[in-house]
This record gives sequence, C-alpha cells and structure tokens, in this order.
Amino acid sequence: MRFLLVEDNMSLAAAVCDRLRMDGHVVDHAPGARDAEAFSATTDYDLILLDIMLPDGDGRNFLKAHRAREGKTPVIVLTARSEVSDRVGVLDLGADDYITKPFDFSELEARCRAVLRRQGGNSSNQQRFANLVFDPLAGTLVVAGTPVPLRNKELRLLEIFLSAPDRIYSKAKLVDRLFSYDEEVSENAIEVYVGRLRKRLAGSGAAIVTVRGLGYRMSLA
Repeated sequence: MRFLLVEDNMSLAAAVCDRLRMDGHVVDHAPGARDAEAFSATTDYDLILLDIMLPDGDGRNFLKAHRAREGKTPVIVLTARSEVSDRVGVLDLGADDYITKPFDFSELEARCRAVLRRQGGNSSNQQRFANLVFDPLAGTLVVAGTPVPLRNKELRLLEIFLSAPDRIYSKAKLVDRLFSYDEEVSENAIEVYVGRLRKRLAGSGAAIVTVRGLGYRMSLA
C-alpha cells in the first residue's frame, strides 16, 4: 500500500514511517498542509493519515478540500483532542476513522486494516485469483494450497496487479506505486521485480503478461 502521512511532529512521523515501511508499505511524509496538498495532487494513495494541528493550516481544511475534489482515498485522522465533539466533527467532514494521540502502533495498524477492508467492500483481507489466495495485509500468498514466501516489493507488486486484473500498468506507474519520493530507482528495477514475481506465481494459473510498449497486466494463464 502507499500511504501519505501528514504530521508535523518529526519524531512521531519518523516512528510511524519506520513502522509502516517495516510492513512493506510505501510512505510519503508531508510535514504541513501545503506539502500534503502537493503530494495528494500528484499521487494516488491507498490511505491518508492526517494530523489536525499543522504549522501552516488546519488539517480539517485539507480534509474538506480532499472530499470536495471527490477524493475517495480513505482518511484516518490523528488527533490529540479527546472530546466527543471533536471526533464527531472530523467524521462529519468525511474522515473514515480517527485515533487519539498517544496511540499504540498495533492499534494504528489494526485501524488501517479495518478502513482498507471497508474501502474494498470486504469483510476479509483475502483476495482470490485463479489458483492463488493472497492476503496483502498479512503478507501471505498460497498457491494451490502451498504457502509461497514473498519479499516486500514482490508482495506490493502482486497487490497492485490483483487490485485490478486486466488493467495495464506502465513501468512508470509501477515505480510510482512501489517507491516513495525519496527513493531513487530506475524503471529497469520493475523488470527485475516482475521477473521474480512471475517465478513465485508458477502453478497458480495467474500470469503477468507483458503488453509491448505499454507495460504489464495480470491475467489468467
């Protein structure tokens, strides 16, 4: 998954980014409202973690603008305010959930999983395609009843393809989805990860097809 974290507390932001990246996610960090607007205007995110009190504005204004643009990306608000009226207020503005600071990282991860499940209309994290069962949040792949280990980038690449089977993804789009802005990587790296993932999918009935001049798509073998 690709996350946008909007948080001006640098130590908290570093801790959250480290935790999410350990789970294999891509995270962009915006320390203020202007940076958050710039990131969200140019990049598609799976989830936004939004602080309310920002040095250059109110996170609620960002949330309102995001929803006004018909932004469907789910938003979890990070707030130090514990009053019921404050929590109700951000939910009425379009937040999908909130978590009160200080929070435990395991609770944050659980809330992220719950919001993403709801966003996908699923009560389960599992995705099924051909003869494979994939759980992107647990990081597991089972092919024909046999568990298959995945490295982080392989896992996230499979997640992208299974989110929209038959959709063609260019190398540039896959770079955008797999790597954060502070990571320097060439499009040739995508060929390496696609090659590795193809080997993992052997016997699954699923195939990553090269569409000449356009990119790759997931299809039935």
